Amino acid sequence: MSVLSGKNVLLGVTAGIAAYKTAYLVRLFIKAGANVQVVMTPASKDFVTPLTLSTLSKNPVYSTFVDTESDNDQWNNHVELALWADLMIIAPATANTMAKMASGTCDNLLMATYLSAKAKVYFAPAMDLDMYQHKTTNENIEKLQEFGNVFIPPTSGELASGLIGEGRMAEPKDIVNFIEKDIKSKLPLNNKKILITAGPTYEEIDPVRFIGNHSSGKMGFALADQAAKLGAEVFLITGPSNEKVSYNSIKRVDVVSADDMYNATHKYFNSSDIAIFAAAVADYTPKNVASLKIKKKDASLNIELKPTKDILASVGKIKENQFLIGFALETNNELENAKSKLKRKNLDLIVLNSLQDKGAGFKGNTNKITLIDKNENITSFELKSKSEVAEDIFKEIIKK
Repeated sequence: MSVLSGKNVLLGVTAGIAAYKTAYLVRLFIKAGANVQVVMTPASKDFVTPLTLSTLSKNPVYSTFVDTESDNDQWNNHVELALWADLMIIAPATANTMAKMASGTCDNLLMATYLSAKAKVYFAPAMDLDMYQHKTTNENIEKLQEFGNVFIPPTSGELASGLIGEGRMAEPKDIVNFIEKDIKSKLPLNNKKILITAGPTYEEIDPVRFIGNHSSGKMGFALADQAAKLGAEVFLITGPSNEKVSYNSIKRVDVVSADDMYNATHKYFNSSDIAIFAAAVADYTPKNVASLKIKKKDASLNIELKPTKDILASVGKIKENQFLIGFALETNNELENAKSKLKRKNLDLIVLNSLQDKGAGFKGNTNKITLIDKNENITSFELKSKSEVAEDIFKEIIKK
């Protein structure tokens, strides 16, 4: 999933030959999960048809204040369009349109929408070499950036006139990448590496049986999605789970046993800034694993167990600047047990959930948590979806 997923993108198209590229641009925004609305200048329709952009965006395309083709002469409200947008991109931005943007000239629907915009505005110039190098154009670009607009530089290459040089509008994929990087750079966890463990572990008894638990991995995956949404690079170490990752910035590492999870954790922990241990790791594993399937007998079966390595305690001992978070799933003496775990394992924060609370625990889509920091400050939350719980946890992490 892209950081553009769910964003409302307002695309302004102006009258340049590069307008044909906007069909690809709309498609890439849609592919990234964005909602796209297109506003065209009247002259731009000579270069790309509204029908094309409407079909690709799955929305009507606007170019005039009044839609005279409708039965009721519908008014196209530029203020509503501007307020709808999470971001606006004008591509191609011709020399004429940039001059209007710089001077505040408002003679078409696109300019009225631009002047009403509250969201960040990106602009991708496209014009011939001499026009792009003209002093007036350079001054307008500088002025637009001073206004807070974001400049997406054109590239060099063969131009429509046959000249070779700067002025080609950036390619659609480069425009989308530029915007994604710009959005990500402003996110609170940008450039942070986060290690998250999730799911159960399976401890092998014989080739067909194991000791496990009911963890689905839902909470850990929700945390991974939220971390990625906030701009982090995520290493998600998960036991067997049917959950799926949603963001490209999540590196999923699949493991099976507690020992596998221990080794994977220590591989990624030292390079992490934040580590969240949400996995339900088995406390015990069979001392001896049968090489063949154990046959059922009338007599009872005794399996000797040995403790697994304590992953959370092991990283608590070696942590340097990492912010370390653990989970405590309790059935009795919840607060006391959670506080004890917080201290014993050298944590910065512990997330307590109780199986006594309806809607909390394994498999479900909801959870009810209490956060306890290393100074024993306690914050309790109501029952929420696990995605909302993940938001609450990261708000606390960022605050700390």
